[in-house]
Amino acid sequence: MRKERSLVVMAALTAVLATGCGADDEKAPEVPKTATGSLEEIAEQAKCEPHISTDATELRVGNCETDDGKWVLATFATDRGQREWINEAKDYGGSYLLGRKWTAVGDEKIIEALRGRLGGTVESGSSHHSGGSGDSGGDEEHSGHDMN
Repeated sequence: MRKERSLVVMAALTAVLATGCGADDEKAPEVPKTATGSLEEIAEQAKCEPHISTDATELRVGNCETDDGKWVLATFATDRGQREWINEAKDYGGSYLLGRKWTAVGDEKIIEALRGRLGGTVESGSSHHSGGSGDSGGDEEHSGHDMN
């Protein structure tokens, strides 16, 4: 029984790896080296002039609007501060593009477009939201992530 389970797992892994490699080669756009720098420098690489909403030592937040839509860019003083923020923010849903000490927040389409300019890795928030206020949520909801 154990040997059969091992064979099934091996077959499944082989299928996933074979499928994944082919799909990535065909569809995945080239991702640039992950951006670094200040909030303004990262925003410039994304072709955005940020409107700073939080300017603190530990956290800086700028609201951006590009041809892709509205999104939020946050920079952090420490890696730990970024991870703590992202872990809390992900409860609100959305998509997150992460670089070292920076995070862009927006819908999935915007984040994929930004990844083509900024590099980084994508993480997704929870698929549920607490409460239903009936508003559009979306971009305005994410501007609340600027945790003072």
